[in-house]
Amino acid sequence: MAFLKYPFWLLYRIWFYILVTIPIIVLFPLLIISISREEWYRYFFKLARIWSKFILIGMGFGYKIIREEMPDSNKSYMFVANHTSMADIMLMLVAVKNPFVFVGKQELAKIPLFGFFYKRTCILVDRSSAQSRQAVFLRAQRRLKQGVSICIFPEGGVPEEHILLDEFKDGAFRLAINHQIPVVPITFYDNKKRFSYTFFSGGPGKMRAKIHHFLPTNGLKAADTKALNEKTRTLIWDELSRHQITKKSYSNQE
Repeated sequence: MAFLKYPFWLLYRIWFYILVTIPIIVLFPLLIISISREEWYRYFFKLARIWSKFILIGMGFGYKIIREEMPDSNKSYMFVANHTSMADIMLMLVAVKNPFVFVGKQELAKIPLFGFFYKRTCILVDRSSAQSRQAVFLRAQRRLKQGVSICIFPEGGVPEEHILLDEFKDGAFRLAINHQIPVVPITFYDNKKRFSYTFFSGGPGKMRAKIHHFLPTNGLKAADTKALNEKTRTLIWDELSRHQITKKSYSNQE
């Protein structure tokens, strides 16, 4: 009986936020120390990976990472992926071992406790403000010079449920070209089915991610931004299309 699922979904959402909070409280002293200096970010990143694994395992998500190519620990990259779920952050942290900084929406900084660390470690953006978007470039440039990678969900937000993959914004690709760093496309297959932003949905199960072959930017100019954008999106779109990630019918927003 379908209505019996609603109490489960409610408790499942509450359990998620409990899992988000517990390791932050337990690791709080170490987290505070790790964010006290920007050059100590790598230690914070290791703690964030522990936090992510705790949440995924606690939610009953058995994750599998497929890697076509391994990032070099001594290089910086632009990691990009499709955005479908609150669990995307956790799966990204588990899938990628190279320290990276998220570029994310500033609204998440309002979440109690989580937001305290989020706004001190991520690059926040108000997508409605041109000034804020410009500030993102400056902060990202500084972090890249420190040898840290950047992670952006180029759809600019979570698309509506019926959209398989929304259009990509150019920012991630412009940054990658400006700094001549490879773009690393990543496909999340199951996150929408497991734990989407639709409140009454989701459940335990497998979460798969695929790290595709890197897209080099050597020699590319600003004029090549749109082509790199489209190449990356097509790669992820084709991968999602080959794998029917849910039982719903999705339509591409063109």
